[in-house]
Amino acid sequence: MSQSINIAIDGHSSCGKGTLAKAIASELSYLFIDSGAMYRAVTLAIIRNKISLDDLQSIEELLPTLQIEFDYNEGSNFHHIILNDVDVEKEIRSMKVANLVSPVSKISAVRKFLVTRQQLLGFKKGVVMDGRDIGTV
Repeated sequence: MSQSINIAIDGHSSCGKGTLAKAIASELSYLFIDSGAMYRAVTLAIIRNKISLDDLQSIEELLPTLQIEFDYNEGSNFHHIILNDVDVEKEIRSMKVANLVSPVSKISAVRKFLVTRQQLLGFKKGVVMDGRDIGTV
C-alpha cells in the first residue's frame, strides 16, 4: 500500500518551481497548488471589490467570503485557479494584479488566511505546493 505525502517546492521567482511542481503533480496524480496564484486571486478580489490596500478592516472582512480552489483541465493539461466558482486564471495574470500582489502579500491577515487555506488543502496529503516560503506550510 502506498502512502501519499505532501511535496513543497520552494525557491526564488522564475527558477522553474512551477514547471517542476506541475510535472511531479501530474506524474503522481497529486493536486498542484500554486501559492502565488492564491495571492493573486486575493488581490483580484480586492480590486474587484474596490478596496483600498490601506483599508485593512475591509480586507479582513472580505477574506472569509473567498473560496479559492484549483482545477486541473486534462484537455489543456493546465491547472486553473477558481475564485468563488469562477475560473480567474487569465485575470490573475493581468498587469493590474501583478502591480498589487506584492503589497497584498505583505498584509498579515492575507498571509494568515492563505497559509490556513494551504494547510487545509494539504491536510489529506497528495499535494505538490509551489511558492516562496512554502516549506513553512
